[in-house]
Amino acid sequence: MTRGRYDAVVVGGGHNGLTAAAYLARAGRSVLVLERADHLGGATGSHRVFRGVDARLSRYSYLVSLMPRAVRDELGLSLDLRRRRIASYTPLPGDPARGILVDTGDDGATQRSFAAIGAEADHRSWQAFAARTHALAQAVFPGVTAPLPTSAEARSAVGDRWWADLHAPLGELVERTFAHDLVRGVVLTDALIGTFADAHDATLAQNRCFLYHVIGGGTGDWDVPVGGMGAVVEALTDAARAGGAELLTRAEVRAVNPAADGAEVVWTDDDGREHTIAATHVLVNAAPRVLDGLLGLEPADNGPEGSQLKVNMVLRRLPRLRDPQVDPGVAFAGTFHINESYEQLATAYAQAAEGRIPTLPPAEIYCHTLTDPSILGADLRATGHHTLTLFGLHMPARLFRTDPDSARHAALAATLHSLDSVLAEPIEDCLALDADGRPCLEARSPVDLEDDIALPGGHIFHRDLQWPWLDSDAPRTPAERWGVATAHERVLLCGAGARRGGGVSGIPGRSAAMALLEAAPRP
Repeated sequence: MTRGRYDAVVVGGGHNGLTAAAYLARAGRSVLVLERADHLGGATGSHRVFRGVDARLSRYSYLVSLMPRAVRDELGLSLDLRRRRIASYTPLPGDPARGILVDTGDDGATQRSFAAIGAEADHRSWQAFAARTHALAQAVFPGVTAPLPTSAEARSAVGDRWWADLHAPLGELVERTFAHDLVRGVVLTDALIGTFADAHDATLAQNRCFLYHVIGGGTGDWDVPVGGMGAVVEALTDAARAGGAELLTRAEVRAVNPAADGAEVVWTDDDGREHTIAATHVLVNAAPRVLDGLLGLEPADNGPEGSQLKVNMVLRRLPRLRDPQVDPGVAFAGTFHINESYEQLATAYAQAAEGRIPTLPPAEIYCHTLTDPSILGADLRATGHHTLTLFGLHMPARLFRTDPDSARHAALAATLHSLDSVLAEPIEDCLALDADGRPCLEARSPVDLEDDIALPGGHIFHRDLQWPWLDSDAPRTPAERWGVATAHERVLLCGAGARRGGGVSGIPGRSAAMALLEAAPRP
């Protein structure tokens, strides 16, 4: 460190913290980023997970949808985000020799796959619904780099029909739009990523999750970052350093003490030595519950609860399918849905709500290397190896609290059984082995995410997502208008727990920087 006081101290060097630091440093502000881990990136990064296996996995987060073009252009980020032609493949539960293949480049193939499972009547509804969600994305996403709209402005933008649908339990919309159980389930999955909710949950947590998952980029596409998530971190790190930001790792923040003219940040280095630094503003790239702890506040409740099982794999080859009409290289090129019919999702939710690991866990798989093989070493590419990332739904943290290791083992076993039920061979027969002869298979529960990367309850969005608009048109401070306010004027949120948080987007980091620059412009 070279200063006794900074214009901004950023707590947490995840992708949003780096985004905020890059914007502020480029605006001429003195910026210090403090990251407790020995590397930057937080949940956004690439790691060689398996000993002796040259595969750089996006261990926690893996696709990019919500990062605005403005963030990439304004910071000069060198990022290649590749669109996937195959949106999804979903084997029919009970008869996985048939399935729905959604091919965005061949609607005829999509229509034929709908017909093959007896859902031909739903294909036209699928097309109409896709057009509706595209219009919703076009109405909402372009505004994410501006201050938050009021609810009245948002309603005017999306229209009364979507406004009504967004504010009634999503199950009602799904059930009146589609007839086939499997088609209904595929649509509902967008509402359940990291979110423990029923289709008819009165809190509408599932609706907010759905909204964020269909608006990205103004299209709803989920793109593959070439080079893995580590490429996102590297680009943002370069941008922050180029602007003059100072980035410290192995620096764990212990307290934030706000004052009228700024705040003091207390942190310890890798040797346990305590340091205190002054800042005009503190930007917190951590969950609001973590911030409460730094402020010395007692928890008001049990906190957020994540709901997912993350499984990382390296395969010698892709598994064979029961559907002879679909090549595994096509099926796994998009999102591969596993036992995610509407009824199966409801059953799994009910079992988890009763405190039981679902007997047939719903899950979805993504294969990075079919779109971008660069994350594999040359030898693995030459021998046809692939990576698979599995994201299991309805796995709330409560299931793992009492005995984390045993519960993780049971959840993984149930999930692999669920996957095997739709394959023509056990997935374990396809797994590569690490340098110690062990299968390349890693599972992380919400409790593991809490321990690994300080996500309370393992909640990947820091807390339940919020509507991306204000509740009223009352006068607001810059921090409130940008959705990054806390109870302290000089302390701002810049992470996923901000008003427009969640996902790998950079939106909260940019919003916090914009709010600070608006509140404290240079003379």
